Amino acid sequence: MSYTGDVTVGGPADTREIAPGLVLRKLAVGPYDNNAYLLHDQESGDQILIDAAAEPARLLELVGDRPLSRVVTTHRHQDHWQALEDVVRETGAATLAHPHDAEPLPVPVTAPVEHGDTISLGSHTLEVIHLRGHTPGSIALLLQAPDRPHLFTGDSLFPGGVGNTWGDAALFEQLLTDVTERVFDRLPDNTWFYPGHGGDSTLGKERPAVPSWRERGW
Repeated sequence: MSYTGDVTVGGPADTREIAPGLVLRKLAVGPYDNNAYLLHDQESGDQILIDAAAEPARLLELVGDRPLSRVVTTHRHQDHWQALEDVVRETGAATLAHPHDAEPLPVPVTAPVEHGDTISLGSHTLEVIHLRGHTPGSIALLLQAPDRPHLFTGDSLFPGGVGNTWGDAALFEQLLTDVTERVFDRLPDNTWFYPGHGGDSTLGKERPAVPSWRERGW
């Protein structure tokens, strides 16, 4: 199937195989047009959901009758976890988030994750990247696949700029520094990234604009 990453609330998920035997399903949910990402390891049958943002019935339909072992919350903002309690109750999934963003979540974090930690899904590994600024505990998840890296960025990186820091110069500087050093300086241009809202992009497409992001201050 031809994946674009362009999804709309109420519409179908977009699907692609991002590594051998690892299928991604992207779904738009809720009044804030959030993206939820389901990773399905076909060999083990296990799944991980990134951001149980809203519309639990639709997320559970996406999960289907396969096991869901974990839900990762990229950051503390409520639009990214409104369906978390319902999804965890129905599936028994463990909850993962950075300790700095754990307290506001509606269910306890059963497996705190920090910068450099890894999350296994079958034979695949997701690396946790802490990107401070949008919230204290915002994280991204990196999958190193044979064809290209895949990066789930929450609200820390979008096509066109970094996440909102509400005019706080120190927070903006921290976020842009982390995104520069931990993402752009490390990963190649063909890295495909998946943000918490809207369409996807690649680091190569965004890289030339990074100096202008710093100049404009947002």
